[in-house]
Amino acid sequence: MEECCSTKPKKEHHHNHEDHDHDHSHDTGDQSVFRMFLPAIISFTVLLLGIALDYYIKPAWFSGWVRLVWYLIAYVPVGLPVLKEAYESITKGDVFSEFFLMGIATVGAFAIGEYPEGVAVMLFYSVGEVFQAMAVTRAKRNIKSLLDQRPDEVTILKDGQPQTVKAEKVNIGEIIQLKSGEKLGLDGELLSDKASFNTAALTGESKPDTKIKGETVLAGMINLNTVSQVKVTTAYKDSKLSKILEMVQNATAQKAPTELFIRKFAKIYTPIVVFLAIGITLLPYFFVEDYHFRDWLYRALIFLVISCPCALVISIPLGYFGGIGAGSRHGILFKGSNFLDVLAKVQNVVMDKTGTMTEGVFKVQEVAFKNEFNKDEILKLVNALEGQSTHPVATAIHHYVGEIDQSIQLKNVEEIAGHGLKSMINGKELLVGNFKLMDKFNIKYDIKPENIVYTLIAVAYDKKFVGYLTIADSIKADAQLTINKLKALHVQTTMLSGDKTSVVKYVADQLGIQNAYGDLLPEDKVNKVKEIKAKNQTVAFVGDGVNDAPVVALSDVGIAMGGLGSDATIETADVVIQDDMPSKIPMAINIGKQTKKIVWQNITLAFAVKAVVLILGAGGLATMWEAVFADVGVALLAILNAVRIQKMKF
Repeated sequence: MEECCSTKPKKEHHHNHEDHDHDHSHDTGDQSVFRMFLPAIISFTVLLLGIALDYYIKPAWFSGWVRLVWYLIAYVPVGLPVLKEAYESITKGDVFSEFFLMGIATVGAFAIGEYPEGVAVMLFYSVGEVFQAMAVTRAKRNIKSLLDQRPDEVTILKDGQPQTVKAEKVNIGEIIQLKSGEKLGLDGELLSDKASFNTAALTGESKPDTKIKGETVLAGMINLNTVSQVKVTTAYKDSKLSKILEMVQNATAQKAPTELFIRKFAKIYTPIVVFLAIGITLLPYFFVEDYHFRDWLYRALIFLVISCPCALVISIPLGYFGGIGAGSRHGILFKGSNFLDVLAKVQNVVMDKTGTMTEGVFKVQEVAFKNEFNKDEILKLVNALEGQSTHPVATAIHHYVGEIDQSIQLKNVEEIAGHGLKSMINGKELLVGNFKLMDKFNIKYDIKPENIVYTLIAVAYDKKFVGYLTIADSIKADAQLTINKLKALHVQTTMLSGDKTSVVKYVADQLGIQNAYGDLLPEDKVNKVKEIKAKNQTVAFVGDGVNDAPVVALSDVGIAMGGLGSDATIETADVVIQDDMPSKIPMAINIGKQTKKIVWQNITLAFAVKAVVLILGAGGLATMWEAVFADVGVALLAILNAVRIQKMKF
């Protein structure tokens, strides 16, 4: 099937072709519905007139070669394309395609004089093909319209003058001017003091997201208020939206086991059906007294029509495509249909704390300094030293204290890994970090750090313990709902974090997470996930930081928080949640479960109906009309069932 989700700009889409055993691709993009159905309408009209002449009007001239030519005229508009497909499949080495089955069955019907039935089989098959093509195109268009929402052109400022250029020609460092209501074409950094954006194209959520100067803004966001300026930080082809489009475009290449099984099954099944049909035609000659070649050939032709694996070959990939589309609509990107299957049976969700279940935005809660020290003076020194770090803790202190005092002279600044920062100021030593840093430099303190829930930043100045700051991260608004929904799905929850154990336990207890472990290095997280996998249980890991990439890769399905998550984690992950909302985790599992349910409903329906009609056909109790229902009718029912997932509420 042709993939619609191109990463190129809209005006120059290219198409990738999947290697399907049974190619149902119809490029319906530029065709009107009427044009698609026109051959079937012509065929249907001529067929109805033929049946009227055959059974009601019965003129003398409507017989012999005239009757044959009449039905051939009805057959050609719908039959010729299928016979052409059959011929092309044979030249490529795929002899036993469904086109070949339909060709034999309908040509055979003509050979034994069953003209109306031969035309009807091909007519209904062609109508089914058009419906399939429309369903696939619609599914792809839905995903495409959700995702490829970047403008082709943007307004950049050249020497202070606005100039409209192609988005893909814009260089990193150039400044885009974004008017109210305009979509951003490339990722960048906001230069204006403040701006509100609609992020629905990226996250599925339409509520405004307010950004302040220096924050990252992404392609696809819509500016909601005043004219804003954005400095481009990423090339057009490397923007987050481009990567998202690429992920969805490649998603259908990653086949689910069920899909792969059906494709292999069809390759073996179709030749068996052809040889069985030959057996039904010829073998009764040796066992039946009153053998009529025509009767047994008719039964074999019915058998061929019923046996066509059309319903399975199209409806199963369409079911998975529908699941991927449903996810995209809610801001969840599946990198392959195989991950829908894994999520459907996941038993454990292991999650990071910071940025996954909490906001990842630290705030100073309390400053507990001894009275002998000037609180404001020490805070200025701490702020100056933390200004040397990019850690979230440093940002929290900076937001609390304010602008850094540039008059403070820092000397011999040293970052001690896993401990904190050290510097000389006015000839005195300043230490800012955790209590392990105090122990390392033999600073005596009179508190028990383990009794305080929040993250602690200890401060020592001139070899004396000054006190500490408590820093906390707020739990995400939908974190509690997430855990409740996961419990309802009978999924075990575990939290792994590098933060201190008391903080991790506190957050886990607040949310009702079953297992929680803190003070973990990235390799410790990997070992914890290995322990769960050793019990033969499926694990989904959810994270957002660079340090989560190894454990995301190890899990059965890795889920990345993609809004502000690291590129390394998004690249490694199998599923990306674009708006960082943890409640999308149980939603993704639910989409996987519903997709699998629909796929198995289609498999059961197709096999059950075909088995019944096959037995009736071989016994001479079913006609071509039942055969048409068993093939085309079941295919249409399966397609309608498959597209249903895109309308579901999760």
